[in-house]
Amino acid sequence: MPGRADSHAAILVTPSLLRQWPLPAPGQDKYSRGSVLVVGGARATPGAALLAGTTALRAGAGKLTLAVAGSVAVQLGVALPECGSIGLPETDSGSIKPELARISPYLDEADTVLVGPGLDDPDLAGQLLAALLERESARGDQSGGDSDGRGGPAVVLDAFALAALVTLEDQLEPWRGRLILTPNRKEAALLLGRDVDDPEKDLAEISARFGAVVTCQGLITQPPGRDPEEPDLWKITTGYGGLGTSGSGDVLAGAIAGLRARGASSAQAACWGTHLHAAAGDRLASRLGPLGFLARELADELPALMLESSV
Repeated sequence: MPGRADSHAAILVTPSLLRQWPLPAPGQDKYSRGSVLVVGGARATPGAALLAGTTALRAGAGKLTLAVAGSVAVQLGVALPECGSIGLPETDSGSIKPELARISPYLDEADTVLVGPGLDDPDLAGQLLAALLERESARGDQSGGDSDGRGGPAVVLDAFALAALVTLEDQLEPWRGRLILTPNRKEAALLLGRDVDDPEKDLAEISARFGAVVTCQGLITQPPGRDPEEPDLWKITTGYGGLGTSGSGDVLAGAIAGLRARGASSAQAACWGTHLHAAAGDRLASRLGPLGFLARELADELPALMLESSV
């Protein structure tokens, strides 16, 4: 991609850069555009999974499955008839239990797994991540490695799923190299164990520690030297304050998951997804006003923005 010459300086993500870094061409059918599995959506917060899943489809993913609390699975399936909706075991209060039996086949088939939107219990979220990592390790042991040639699906973590990473850091090997993190500034501080004082340096530290591409408030980092054709730091050049609204982060995570499922690299999906999310905010701000537009309205802007950024 363009802009590799100085990997220590932030590369500005502009429409011109994106035109020189095109997304994979869409295939002939839904199977060629990838499958996204969203794991989240507790009884009290099903909308987060719905927002993320809708946006993944708006970003061009071919197939979508929502794995959510059993008490809301039917309702979400009706609200978004384009998805498959799987009911997961839940606690009496409606939080998702860390039990994977019902989604095991979907985990095997997904191109991208997004975990976090709508999870409402940090302890159970940590147990869910631990179960996913244990399953991934067992899968690798049984197959003798990555015999399928793809190394498993990309994994995007958001919201409460991010906070669990610190305690699981020594178990992350199965996901290193295909992990994308979408923290806000507070969540980035939890990952660091301190406040974010120097965003470029601090996000680079998170990338290196967790072997992940990270996008946080307009900056995208990846572990140094991961791809000799790509820089390690990008900066978004658009975006409006109105993006600070409920559900906006779910939309960002869904956009990145959808683009990654289509075949974009993790860094490309994060750069394109973060740009599109911010540009959608700009467009809504110019049409509706600087505050008061809704997160679900951001997703509807993505198809046109992708087209405009490609020509």
